[in-house]
Amino acid sequence: LFEAFNDLERMVDAGMRIRCHGDFHLGQTLVTEDDVVILDFEGEPARPLAERREKSSPLRDVAGMLRSFSYLAAATCARAADAAASPADTQIWERRASRQFLDEYLQAISTAQVLPVDRAAVHALLRVYVVNKAIYEIGYELNNRPDWVGLPLLGVLRCLDGAEDEY
Repeated sequence: LFEAFNDLERMVDAGMRIRCHGDFHLGQTLVTEDDVVILDFEGEPARPLAERREKSSPLRDVAGMLRSFSYLAAATCARAADAAASPADTQIWERRASRQFLDEYLQAISTAQVLPVDRAAVHALLRVYVVNKAIYEIGYELNNRPDWVGLPLLGVLRCLDGAEDEY
């Protein structure tokens, strides 16, 4: 984990800090016939208001959505015994959904010039935000749904073994 955060020390360009959603995940989105509506811009409820109002990298919200895909895949995997999907299928889906979301996001934001120019820097910064989000989720789950703490712990372990670098 320290390696992920140490990468930030060497980073020359971390992009811009902007106003972000702060708690962006699938539960904050509604899909209509031909559009998506994003809800609830108040940030993570457990964080102090001053911290929620701070500007941040847009990759913070991207990390939240990627972690949300992990939660959806884990929930699907838990039901796999009663359904046609296997755990391997859900992992493949998660990787594809994450990759497609990230590719589409990076394409859509490419002209905004808010991310680092260097793609390696984007991925290093994203990795830190994914780790940070998973660590936050550990505390959340311990306080609210202790039976679910394995989900964010798995996310941290995947970052350690490099699985999150597949985005």
